Amino acid sequence: MVNRSRHLAASAAGVLVVLGALASCGTGSGTPGTSARTSSSAAPASSAVPSESAASTVVRTATGDADPPVTRCRTAELSAAVGRMDPGAGQRNFPVVLTNVSSRTCTLYGHPGAAFVDAAGEQLGPDPKRTPGGAVTVTLAPGDSAWAGLRYASPGVSGARTATPAALLVTPPDERDPLEVPWRAGEVPVSGNSSSVFLTVLRPGSGP
Repeated sequence: MVNRSRHLAASAAGVLVVLGALASCGTGSGTPGTSARTSSSAAPASSAVPSESAASTVVRTATGDADPPVTRCRTAELSAAVGRMDPGAGQRNFPVVLTNVSSRTCTLYGHPGAAFVDAAGEQLGPDPKRTPGGAVTVTLAPGDSAWAGLRYASPGVSGARTATPAALLVTPPDERDPLEVPWRAGEVPVSGNSSSVFLTVLRPGSGP
């Protein structure tokens, strides 16, 4: 009887060991499955978003390709001035200066328009005559200038009838709207012998 009881107890203990091992195996197989799902769902998230440096490169390239072409300067993008008189051989010479006051690069080509006017805005004398030849495209970055030479015979020498303008109207090439510059250089010829006023093409800079 005693031997039989010991045999039954040993058998029961063996069954418990086997069941514990099976339970342990079931728990172990579940843990790797959870880790695999986590890693597989995280991998696409890290590779789908480009790095900051890559995104910046795309923006810089797109911006560079979209740079607008350089076009002519508009009146609203310019300021006008008349430089110091350069007298010589019975002539009065002035640089008429156009300066790019905009934030973009633009171009000028050819002769500006010019007209002397009185305080009421009425023109004094005929339009200046254009000196032919030598026109080039002048590219003006922001702050750059171009100038044209304005000249006429000294009224005291030529004997032409004169008037004292209030302003010189300067119109950029291919534009309609003029820029008004106060005139402080005294009398100009408006009619009679040797009363013509001459204007050259624009060139880079602010004067000779």
